[in-house]
Amino acid sequence: MLAETIGVDANGYIRTIPHVPLQAAFLAVVDDLRSMLLDPLGHRVDSAYLYGSVARGEAVLGRSDLDVVLVLAGKPALQDDVHIEAARRALESRHPEVLKVDFDVGFLEEVLAPENLHRWGFWLKHHCRCIYGDDLARNLAPFRPSRKIARAVNGDFYDVLDGYARRIRIESDAAAIARLEREASRKLIRATNVLRPVASGSWPESLEDHFALFVETYPQRAQEAAFFRSFAALPENEPSQVVTTDFVDRLRAFSAWMQQEL
Repeated sequence: MLAETIGVDANGYIRTIPHVPLQAAFLAVVDDLRSMLLDPLGHRVDSAYLYGSVARGEAVLGRSDLDVVLVLAGKPALQDDVHIEAARRALESRHPEVLKVDFDVGFLEEVLAPENLHRWGFWLKHHCRCIYGDDLARNLAPFRPSRKIARAVNGDFYDVLDGYARRIRIESDAAAIARLEREASRKLIRATNVLRPVASGSWPESLEDHFALFVETYPQRAQEAAFFRSFAALPENEPSQVVTTDFVDRLRAFSAWMQQEL
């Protein structure tokens, strides 16, 4: 069985991201982000974290995203949203070394709430590295693989994928369609973890892990999953050879099947 050997340490805990230095090519954008957290966002931000390829030290110049978690001291107001979006756009415009900048925003009471332990707590402990403020993950115990975590992290897949389907249908720019199809496919493949066997001791770390573990559990769905795997692997903005309506129909059908399986 493939499943028992993926993504866990010798004690059966989900692996955390490696403690490696940030890549030199991405130090400028991270330093710029830290400056923004001091002004104008600093009075509102409790802590900030990197996740994804930059956090893991695996980013590719000009092709990787800068993925950031911002934990605000209090529930965000409209003006906070405006400042955060302005900061995100400014980072994107000044730093071509990253393809785009994404901010996931929470607030302290929400992040520390016991009912959000398997979502926020898990994410901060196992996927993030603190770059600003007090590291909220420091006092959290490591997590073992569970369906509860998978569903806390990706349980929104049906609504998210429906949103992608709607955007793809109305988009006319080929490059934008290719980007949306790639993002939707990556979300779908990661979301297959919500259907993981209850007793599985594995935890997928890469898209390939997600695909392999899903196919091991649902071999009859391998061909359908491989369709989205091919889109997820396409270079950013590379046009596909599939008609847009076909992609959307397949996306919605697979998402609906997953929802029924929950």
